Amino acid sequence: MVLRPPVEPMLAQARETIPLPGAMPGGMIVDPKFDGFRALLFTPLEDGQPVLLQSRRGAMYQARFPDLVAAAGQLPRGLILDGELTVLEHGQLSFTALQRRATAVRQAKSLAVELPAHFVAFDVLQADGQELLKEPLSRRRRILEALFVEHRLTPPWTLCPSTTDLAVAHEWLDEWTDVPGIEGVVVKSGTGRYRPGARGSWYKVRRRSTTEAIIGGVTGSLRRPQVLLLGRFDINGRLRLVGKTIPLRSPAAAEVADQLTAAGSDHPWTGVRFTAHWGSRDFLDPVLVEPRCVADQRGHSAGPRRLASPAAIRADAGGDASDGGGEVRRTARIVILLEEVNATAVSHLFDLVASNWTSVVCEPDLAAWAWQRHTHAMARRSGRTLTAAEEAKNCG
Repeated sequence: MVLRPPVEPMLAQARETIPLPGAMPGGMIVDPKFDGFRALLFTPLEDGQPVLLQSRRGAMYQARFPDLVAAAGQLPRGLILDGELTVLEHGQLSFTALQRRATAVRQAKSLAVELPAHFVAFDVLQADGQELLKEPLSRRRRILEALFVEHRLTPPWTLCPSTTDLAVAHEWLDEWTDVPGIEGVVVKSGTGRYRPGARGSWYKVRRRSTTEAIIGGVTGSLRRPQVLLLGRFDINGRLRLVGKTIPLRSPAAAEVADQLTAAGSDHPWTGVRFTAHWGSRDFLDPVLVEPRCVADQRGHSAGPRRLASPAAIRADAGGDASDGGGEVRRTARIVILLEEVNATAVSHLFDLVASNWTSVVCEPDLAAWAWQRHTHAMARRSGRTLTAAEEAKNCG
């Protein structure tokens, strides 16, 4: 049977930890979870048929990614790949740049030059016109790896790293999520079939982490705050939005309300507008408060802005008075007031990028990017600095 679009992608079920050895039939196959747009790529079976790029929800995106369509000449006919669309900007994976690509039609060609896309393939649903849905994942992975070798595929086609070694999987979860672009890992059953639209044998695990943030505003009222707007000072002393909480329960709201003071007109967020959530056109109507209360926020890592807000919050559009606004994609789930921490001590985490990751990817090659993540992680684990040879390899 030949598969034809739209095809529902198989979905992953969220869980808190990587399963124990022997917990999944056929062993575990673990992939890093890239923070991109899920997509299926279809190459034509016959002359005159188009290359198609389908989103998770069935929309067709090929007109917005002409660079991938052009590069599909590297691929054989009758192929369907499952993977993540990603974009590298300034040597790092950028969800904001990816969103620009995905929403631009008139500027698609110019953006393809400015912000070239990559397709990170982690599964193959059809090869040579033969569907593979009933094949176990272990065999589909072998077919996918052989495809990259036999056709000598080069960027923008990238083979997603994969491992059956649980030690490596934990390293990816603990170390790779320290940098923009990796949300966590996806754990799959080696004997699992590909079930379109279903969940059950794939599990996504995000790294849990905590950090402190400053309460800069609330929705609701000072007496009954509903949602907290959280910020951190950047290296220039500006308070930047890094996210918001889920709605507070009554006991937590009462505890927070006792500590809040209405802000004066000199609050750094005066006049700034914040969207209600990621991609929303609705704006919040917050009550600004004196940025003196510090909260401990806990949640999941969130990819491109994880260093800016390690508690599952991303503010891709900035959020200070100079850039005019911010967007929040995820929310902090637990907030604990820290009375012993002074707000001025809560610095923005952008400076940690320089201290923890001194090198950058020197070319838009995700294979090299993945190698860099591995060598940096191993160096950090052993407490050493990279050798000149390792740095050279990182830079192509």
